[in-house]
Amino acid sequence: MTTTAVAPLTIQDAEALVTVAQRAAETAGTTVSVTVLDAGGHLLAFRRDDRAVLISGETSTRKAYTALQLHTPTADLVDAVQPGGLFHTLPTALDRPLLFIAGGVPVHRDGRLIGAIGVGGGAPEQDHAFATAAVEDLD
Repeated sequence: MTTTAVAPLTIQDAEALVTVAQRAAETAGTTVSVTVLDAGGHLLAFRRDDRAVLISGETSTRKAYTALQLHTPTADLVDAVQPGGLFHTLPTALDRPLLFIAGGVPVHRDGRLIGAIGVGGGAPEQDHAFATAAVEDLD
């Protein structure tokens, strides 16, 4: 079996993701924070609009971390943490808090997870749309 190396998420990729997500938010008239993490969960890029609520920085980072750890958009996990859901106790089970609110999206290259983006500050559906637009724009 041969394995093909997949290029990691670069700082240029991270900056491109931030730029596209912020432009999408600006177009929608929303102020946001955007966080990009590499595959190891390390911060590659962060930007908070001057007018975005301060907590959006924390939520964007937690959303990115959650999407990265579970390899799934946070929008797809909201029901899983409701009472009776598969991950009901997961948000409180770990030292580093997860956040099950739409706006976190994993980033893949050639089918491999290479990082994640999180957007916070808008309505959850908006944050998810901004993050998804950025990931879809990344080549």
